[in-house]
Amino acid sequence: MKTHFYKTTAAVLAVSMLLSLTACQSAPQEVESQGDSSALVEIEREAVPKDKIPQVSYVKVPTNPGITVYSNSSASIDASNASEGYVSVKYTGSSSSRIKVQITKNTTYTYDLNNKGNYEVFPLSEGDGSYSVKVFENVSGNKYAQAYSTTFSVTLKNNFTPFLYPNQYVDFNADSKAVKKAAELASPTGDQLETIANVYNFVINNVTYDDAKAATVSSGYLPKVDSVLSSGKGICFDYAALMTAMLRSQGIPTKLVVGYTGDLYHAWINTYIPNVGWVNNMIYFDGTSWKLMDPTFASNGKSSPEIMKYIGDGRNYRSKYTY
Repeated sequence: MKTHFYKTTAAVLAVSMLLSLTACQSAPQEVESQGDSSALVEIEREAVPKDKIPQVSYVKVPTNPGITVYSNSSASIDASNASEGYVSVKYTGSSSSRIKVQITKNTTYTYDLNNKGNYEVFPLSEGDGSYSVKVFENVSGNKYAQAYSTTFSVTLKNNFTPFLYPNQYVDFNADSKAVKKAAELASPTGDQLETIANVYNFVINNVTYDDAKAATVSSGYLPKVDSVLSSGKGICFDYAALMTAMLRSQGIPTKLVVGYTGDLYHAWINTYIPNVGWVNNMIYFDGTSWKLMDPTFASNGKSSPEIMKYIGDGRNYRSKYTY
């Protein structure tokens, strides 16, 4: 038994030593197969991820292709892009007096029109249906003579397009400072709620109510969003127009609404949020609940509990016009 044990043990040791020697002999061969260790290897430095997410705007540009035009010697109405939610009107008559445009579906919207022969863009904000467009020349005082009238049918591509384009009251383009500021404030992840909150907070913290302008503003006033942004002052119409322009430029359908808050003639905005719908009376989501986001009152009242309670009650708002 002992002799057999010793023979077996010796055999195992022999095999083990053979394997060890084989491994030791093969190791240098593996090193040699990796090449000359004295050769230089170029290793590039890794870049540091420091670039900002590109700032993007989605500015829709109205055009007047002249495909569908209604006209006479006094006015030209280009309805080629009526399906996009707007119509372009220009005065071509000889009057140097004040010119008016009225656009009617259910509600009559009255606008001033330049008399220099340049197209101006007006929204078709009441959805599908038949619209009439009339152009008037001032005769004296508040009396006007009709220079041209036409009617056409509108079928919108969708219900959002009228509230994505610039128009006479919400005037902006790709070079507008308001558009560039909106791009800076936009959510880097594309979260529309975050973008709305950022724009809202920027406006109420950087624009103050202009009492002097409110005391002197006259009929026909048109907001200039870049001027409001630069001056940091404005009336309610300016607040709403600035925010509307900024949000539209980020591809967020936004309505500029004019109406009454109690007995006050006021302006505010409504926004559309996917999977939620139209959020009326300037509402925003603060992470817990929806809040009414009327920028003028919130700024002027510095978000006091009383003001915010009033703003948050939709019954205090009665809309008259939507642009």
